[in-house]
Amino acid sequence: MGPFSLIVLTIAAIVFSAGGILAGRLFNKGSNNSQKGQAYECGIPTQTSPWHQFNVGYYLFALLFLIFDVELIFMYPWAVVVKKIGITALFEILVFVFILFMGFLYAHKKGALKWM
Repeated sequence: MGPFSLIVLTIAAIVFSAGGILAGRLFNKGSNNSQKGQAYECGIPTQTSPWHQFNVGYYLFALLFLIFDVELIFMYPWAVVVKKIGITALFEILVFVFILFMGFLYAHKKGALKWM
């Protein structure tokens, strides 16, 4: 598993991506329907322009959710091998959780967790 496998995986990713795009263009009939350009909201026709600005707090809340969700993804493999690695694994996860907790405190201090 050296640089050769990385090159093979990169080429495979490019081939599969390009193949999917090419297949979509070959087999798609396509139509010039005016409704394709309209925003879809649960089947109800839109009353105003769909292009309006959202409050940045929603995006911050979503990013914080993703950060702490990814934290759990890293904790599951750690929980599987914690007995094999020993005290080193415990120290590493404590550092990891501490860094995330500091980010959480910073977000709380800045008011990113307050709902509108």
